[in-house]
Amino acid sequence: MEFEGLHMHVVDEGVGEPILLLHGEPTSSYLWRNVIPPLVAAGYRAIAPDLIGFGHSSKPEDIGWYSYDRHVASIAQLVEELDLRDVTLVVHDWGGPIGLRVAVEHEPRIARLVILDTGIGVGAPGETWLRFREAVRKAGGALDIGRLVAAGAHGGLSDEVRAAYDAPFPTPESKAGALAFPELVPTEPDHPNAAAMVRVRDALRDWRKPALVVWGAEDSVLLPAVAERFVELIPGAEGPVLLEGAGHFLQEDRPAELARAILDFLRR
Repeated sequence: MEFEGLHMHVVDEGVGEPILLLHGEPTSSYLWRNVIPPLVAAGYRAIAPDLIGFGHSSKPEDIGWYSYDRHVASIAQLVEELDLRDVTLVVHDWGGPIGLRVAVEHEPRIARLVILDTGIGVGAPGETWLRFREAVRKAGGALDIGRLVAAGAHGGLSDEVRAAYDAPFPTPESKAGALAFPELVPTEPDHPNAAAMVRVRDALRDWRKPALVVWGAEDSVLLPAVAERFVELIPGAEGPVLLEGAGHFLQEDRPAELARAILDFLRR
């Protein structure tokens, strides 16, 4: 797909009702590689884009290019161009604020939500997250992407997988998106993204379609208490389903269990 003259890479496998999988910082559709096959085998169409600045998508080198509005607009365009309907929207990390905004602003196309280790609203997620943001700021173009993902996987990552996460970022300039994302989190009420995030959070209070919350029980960045707050926020939301032995990147630690939780939810 083309967005503002830039390429968005999209993994699109299987046939059937669509499941749209949105990654966050600093990953890509590669994050879903072990989750997609069981979804496709169960008769669903799995669609996993690389957000602009990540994976095989174009990577604007100007950090100022990256904005919450642009990322939302790119995913909304993807949904429209593919004419996706009755979508099961699965969101993780920064895919949460992006995807949940798409959901409330394009609600007729979205059938249900699956929310994984993410957040929405205003305020620092916690001291661990603040330390993460500061580490990213200090690293700059020397940011070690594979190490960052490995730190959020409870079981760590093999050298091969770490290299795969590093591969899309061969130069300091190519990491602009990964450097931008932490700065887009509204930790203060006057942050440019604060009002939009609050609107999304408030809209979720009136969400009447099915929703499931699944979380890594060992997530040290976004603690399971955040999952509880999502269940309290969204009327009728199921969960949280806590995956033992899974950290922030539960797709790496417990992909089969995650796929099973999604499929069980769909069958219900």
